[in-house]
Amino acid sequence: LTVEGFHRWLCSDANAALHPRRGVHHDMGLPLSHYFIYTGHNSYLTGNQLSSGCSEAPIAKALRDGVRVIELDLWPNAAKDDVEVLHGRTWTSPVDLMKCLETVKEHAFVSSPYPVILTLEDHLTPHLQAKVAKMVKETFGDLLHLSESEAMPVFPSPEDLRGKIIISTKPPKEYLETKSSKEEAQNGSAEEESVWGDEIPDNKAQVATARQVSEKDTERYVEEDEEMEKKVQQGVNGEYKSLISISLTRRKHDMDQDLKVDPEKVSRMSLGEAAYEKATITHGSEIIKFTQRNLLRIFPKTTRITSSNYNPLMGWRYGAQMVAANMQGHGRKLWLTQGMFRANGGCGYVKKPDFLMNTDKMFDPRSKLPVKTRLKVTVYMGDGWRFDFRKTHFDKCSPPDFYARVWV
Repeated sequence: LTVEGFHRWLCSDANAALHPRRGVHHDMGLPLSHYFIYTGHNSYLTGNQLSSGCSEAPIAKALRDGVRVIELDLWPNAAKDDVEVLHGRTWTSPVDLMKCLETVKEHAFVSSPYPVILTLEDHLTPHLQAKVAKMVKETFGDLLHLSESEAMPVFPSPEDLRGKIIISTKPPKEYLETKSSKEEAQNGSAEEESVWGDEIPDNKAQVATARQVSEKDTERYVEEDEEMEKKVQQGVNGEYKSLISISLTRRKHDMDQDLKVDPEKVSRMSLGEAAYEKATITHGSEIIKFTQRNLLRIFPKTTRITSSNYNPLMGWRYGAQMVAANMQGHGRKLWLTQGMFRANGGCGYVKKPDFLMNTDKMFDPRSKLPVKTRLKVTVYMGDGWRFDFRKTHFDKCSPPDFYARVWV
């Protein structure tokens, strides 16, 4: 076996961690809340969160890679007569909403037949909501899933929603009653697990600049919001409201209330990274119970200017289905997300383990469990050795190196 042949074998399907031809093999007939879902954050950005461009190209790439949840932030244009997609309160350049919708339609089911969920962060007046409703219906047509009732007792399954595009956002009547959850103060520090190594930190200068931008524009945005709120109070748009199949619940900022499970109705809730980490300490079992029926989306904190990501295991181990990742970023945390959704044929839906869905005995990720299996690993290594076929020689200049690190 030559070195070239050995390299080919290492990178071939024969040595793959997942069976390359197994395809979708999980039960896809369970409610959406039973699955981890491949979720993107600010899916339209081409780079950093502060000053990069907005484009339909990252949306197309994400969908081709298997992402099933696409986020669009909707804002009025300067003339207040059309809708743009951009990261609000930043220097990001906008992209036309119609381009984004057409891109979603074109690429939605290239890599997976299972549903695509569009999460909309809406900053629009009723007039513009009506315009969005018309654009969405005309673009998606029969691909659009419309719920038969406002209150669903249980979510449909990925199999039931095969080939469908689903809209998820806050009902328009709740517009501006609270600040966007993205804009909540998030001062908690991110957990960095040493086994994965340190991520490249966000640039402190960029973070400071972002805060200056926010403070500088606050007064102008408050005035605009107050003007829009007066218009919203004149009435909500029924056509826009009818598009919403998965309702985003308004947070009460009381975790006991926010995580209360309604047996008659399922919904989606969003939490920022820092708020979520605090909640896992005080309400861990309640989060798991909530996610057994409802959807929970976790998004990166606003100070991740360089589009870095947090450890997705923080969300998955408590049953959070939508652990949103900056797909335009890089690093170990994003690789972990990408690796997770290579499973189940790369369809973007991975069934949660049964212990997270057990209602009789609630799983506690922080408890110490007994060892069930011991894995014996034999490591063959020669890196760092100075070897001569005539003799084996070690000295001060070439000591033996027996160090190895194995990650599982």
